[in-house]
Amino acid sequence: MRWTRSEELDWESRWLVPAGIVTLLSVVILVGSAVVIGAVTGDGEAELLRSAHEQASRVTLASVLEAIGFAMLVVPLYVLFRAVAARGERVRYQLVGLVVAAPLFFAVSAVLNAVATNEAADTFVAGKVEATLTPAKAAEECRSERQDLGAKEFGEEFDRGANPVADCNETRIEDDAASNAISEASTRGAATGFALGGRFGLAVAMVYSCLWAMRLGLLSRFWGSLGMALGVAALLLLVQFVLIFFIYFGFLLLGRIPGGRPPAWAAGEAVPWPTPGERAAADLQPQEPHEGGEGGELPPGDGDAPDGERRKRKQRD
Repeated sequence: MRWTRSEELDWESRWLVPAGIVTLLSVVILVGSAVVIGAVTGDGEAELLRSAHEQASRVTLASVLEAIGFAMLVVPLYVLFRAVAARGERVRYQLVGLVVAAPLFFAVSAVLNAVATNEAADTFVAGKVEATLTPAKAAEECRSERQDLGAKEFGEEFDRGANPVADCNETRIEDDAASNAISEASTRGAATGFALGGRFGLAVAMVYSCLWAMRLGLLSRFWGSLGMALGVAALLLLVQFVLIFFIYFGFLLLGRIPGGRPPAWAAGEAVPWPTPGERAAADLQPQEPHEGGEGGELPPGDGDAPDGERRKRKQRD
């Protein structure tokens, strides 16, 4: 589906500012979810699950906030893609489904991951899961680690009891049991699948939309390139860094960036950025001569001389 220039400008005049507000609000919510879940910590899988069991409400609240924040990112992604599609005839509008689905996949994954974490924490704390790591294998790993770290550093890391080696053995077995509890949680596989789909979809949506937005003049070369790079980073498990782009894009939609929105937004059509060669050529263009002068500016002082004096000077020359 395509829109006429007037239809697109009318739609954007109504929705750009609300979309900017939603974008910045989604960033705040996602940062808030990270703050909430930040209290659930642990040096290993076992400690992490014990902490999650003690603070199950935080795990649930953080997942709900994360799901809401990611779902709201549908708005800026759709606005950017629609603006691109309206100004570029070669843009494949069929990809709009991927643009909308990617953040929703992240939202579903956040909820399923919280369910899996709470389930694994309850199972582990209740002692309903066993470790597959044998005591002999755990002791072998601990001896190897003690040799690598040295006795002093090894003792500082495993200092819960009088014997660091025994402490290490116990920690290794507990962490293995906790890992089994996490992997065996009923929604773990689905959460991983939705997260993978979300990362792939977001990477494609960011790279494609930012590339065309940069070509059409909707994003500067810097932010277009950065948006593509952050899209690739999302595929590499660095989804949080994408928020850098959405902070900027939210202010762009609000018209609160230095210089305002790029000209293509107000024009309703592509206004490509000049290439370095075109900018250099424009800088080399000679200035237009002033009226009344044949070769440019008048000699110093002549502009203020009366007509009679100018004629006398010409005769003397």
